Amino acid sequence: MSIFKVGEVLPAKTYIINRASLVAYANASGDQNPIHQDEDFAKSVGLENVIAHGMYTMGLVGQYVGRMAGSSSNVKEFSARFTKPVIVPANTDVELVVSATVVELTDEIARLELSVTCNDVKVLGMTKAVILL
Repeated sequence: MSIFKVGEVLPAKTYIINRASLVAYANASGDQNPIHQDEDFAKSVGLENVIAHGMYTMGLVGQYVGRMAGSSSNVKEFSARFTKPVIVPANTDVELVVSATVVELTDEIARLELSVTCNDVKVLGMTKAVILL
């Protein structure tokens, strides 16, 4: 018997992103693209400000899905489309808010549709996951 119900909105989780976390991610991942750390460079290529790494954003959402699944080993599928960048101004913490709705249940899986926003702006679209029960 599932602990979930179709239509259930799962508890939201807020992740804090700031310039220090972008530097830490860049160092860990090896992605030193200046659009993630250098405000002048980011603006010179047409961005509003420094932006978070897309894979960092996806990783945080993946953490959420793994937590809802009870373990990352229970995540069968996970996908999303990038719709807007996560803008990270200097000396500012921005909040990435992730939540999910259960849209389908079987004896074996739960299918989730996720909402991912930053400062009330949808930053990932068509975000879906399938988790094992």
